[in-house]
This record gives sequence, structure tokens and C-alpha cells, in this order.
Amino acid sequence: MSENTEIKKGLAGVVADYTAISKVNAETNSLLYRGYPVQELAAEKSFEEVALLLWTGELPTEEELAAFTEFERANRALDPAVKEAIDLLPTDCHPMDVGRTAVSVLGARDDRSEDSSPETELAKAQEIFVAFPAVVAYDQRRRRGQEIIEPRDDLNYAENFLWTTFGEEPAPEVVDAFRVSMILYAEHSFNASTFTARVITSTLADMHSAITGAIGALKGSLHGGANEAVMHTFEEIGIRTEESREEAAARAKSWMEQALADKKKVMGFGHRVYKNGDSRVPTMKQALDAMVDYYGRGELMGLYDGLETAMSEAKDIKPNLDYPAGPTYYLMGFDIEMFTPLFIAARLTGWTAHVMEQRANNSLIRPLSEYNGPQERHLS
Repeated sequence: MSENTEIKKGLAGVVADYTAISKVNAETNSLLYRGYPVQELAAEKSFEEVALLLWTGELPTEEELAAFTEFERANRALDPAVKEAIDLLPTDCHPMDVGRTAVSVLGARDDRSEDSSPETELAKAQEIFVAFPAVVAYDQRRRRGQEIIEPRDDLNYAENFLWTTFGEEPAPEVVDAFRVSMILYAEHSFNASTFTARVITSTLADMHSAITGAIGALKGSLHGGANEAVMHTFEEIGIRTEESREEAAARAKSWMEQALADKKKVMGFGHRVYKNGDSRVPTMKQALDAMVDYYGRGELMGLYDGLETAMSEAKDIKPNLDYPAGPTYYLMGFDIEMFTPLFIAARLTGWTAHVMEQRANNSLIRPLSEYNGPQERHLS
């Protein structure tokens, strides 16, 4: 290297490897999972089907889906050792800490950690996928002083996730909005947490180590947490249930204009990859609209409209997926700090798919650096 070495801070613009799992096409503003537009998958497929697509490269046959469904429904209960570990954690720690710890415990108890055969890796991916909803559901309940709710094998993934969190059978409208959110969050190419998982995998570490590291990366506010931040913004503006949609929109617009004048960072807008708006937003916005109609919460959509309008007029910056996802989860009844663990539950599919892809054609990821410290010096 020389003085002319170009440093790509944040690896911006660097193409690190090939992937067949997903493609973000910034020019056409599209996101493809194994070639399928994500909005088509969200419109027609279950989250279980999309998970199998990401793992195997193809949508499952009826027999394959039936076999996975049987496995998923039979293994939903929270591992007693994981529950014991969660109970040792303070209820005021961030739920991301709980998710990270839970996956690490699962890995420490897995006697196949040194087995990285394709069959075993797929089995591990499916087991983590199945185990994690119980972690999120129990963590929210224990923070509220509530008892654990046992899973049911007569409900699908989304229905059971909501059942074990709230102890009530969810309405179809809520189930569908939750299913859509899981599909949209499932995968997004070489983002920071996915790349973290691939770096760890490249060292030949086990899958649980890679996923634990990915959760750590997602905890950072520059990558995860934006869906939480959106709702904190709504709370700062003030959520007034008696207010009309138009009144709420006017207040939110004024708030945003002042925030931008003060150069305040407002989460939920813009994306490092998409330049013409996040392609997942229209689908998630439809799910949010359904939740607003179902719960009769027009004032919440007023806040949404006001912030979006002000940001568009001032900066021409559009929302990303976290912007409609945050209020959707809020209306469902999830505590705000649980929003990013919900992101984990979805993104586990993409992370584990990338772990398997990295493993199949591995090379240690070890970039160079340009030294800019003191020149060589000696003690005497």
C-alpha cells in the first residue's frame, strides 16, 4: 500500500463476496429473495415457507412444508435451561441482551457444535428459528410480572408467537400483519449483522457463535433499534387517542420541522442502499393501515403522515421499513423495547442462510488496514 491507497470507510462500495440468497437492486428499487420479489412472497406465502426458501433456495413442496410444520410445532417450548438463564438477567437490561444470551446458551448445550455438515447446519438453523419466539414472548411477559404461556401446536408460527406473548388468540388481521412483518425483515443482503455472521463463520466458528455475534451487531443503534426509535419519537410528540388524524398530523409536521431545524437525527427515514425509498415500505404500510383500521387508531396514522410529509418536503428522504413496522408492533401490544428482538426472530432466517452459504465456499475474511500511527521507534 502507498499514499495513494483508497480507504473505503465502512466498506462502502466494496463488493465482498457472491451471494445467491437475496439481491437489493437499488436501480429498480426491488428486493428479491432467491429471485422472488419480497412483496409477492408477503402477499401469498407463510413465514415458514419463506424461511425454507431462504435456507434451501426453493419454495417447499407440500410434503416439505408439512414436515417442517410438524417439526416447528413440536419444538416450540422454551428450553428450561434457557429460561433459567433468562431469569438470572435483570428485567431492566435490554431485551437484545436476553436474545443474545439465549442463543449462546442454546449453542453451549448443543453437542454438535463441531459438526458443520450441511445437514446439521440446516438442522441448527431450523432449531434456532423454532426456539426464539418463546424467548421473546417470555421476556416480555416476565418484565410485566406475568407467567409464561405454553405454546399450542394447533396454531401456525405467527399465531403461536402472538398467543405465547399475550395469552389470547389473535385476530386474523393481526396475525396477517405480523406474518408480513416477519417476511419483510427476514433477509437483506450484506447488512452489518449479516456480514458479522459471515465473518465469524469464516473463522470456522460454530453457527450459534455466528448468530450470537449477529445479534450483538444488530443491537447497535446505527443498525438496529430504529423501529423502537420511531415509537419513542411518536411518544415524544405525544400520542393522544382523542385527537383526529388531521390534528395529529399537524402537530407531527410541526415537530419534524423544528427537529430538522435543530439538526436532530430522526430515525426511520433513509437507507444506505435504497436511494428512491425502501421497497419494503409499501407492503408494510398496508399492514399498518390494516392495524390502524382494526384498532381504530387514526391519530397514530396522523402522526405517521405528519412526520413523513415534513421529511419529504424538507429533505426528500423517504421512510425505511422500520417506520411502519414500529407502530404496527405497538398497536399489536408489544412493548417498544421488544421491537428489535422481533427483528431478530425474522432475520434469523437470513443470518442462518448466510452462515450456510459462507460455510459452503469459505475463505477467511481478513481485510488489510492502512497504518497511520507513529513511525517505528525504540525504547532506547
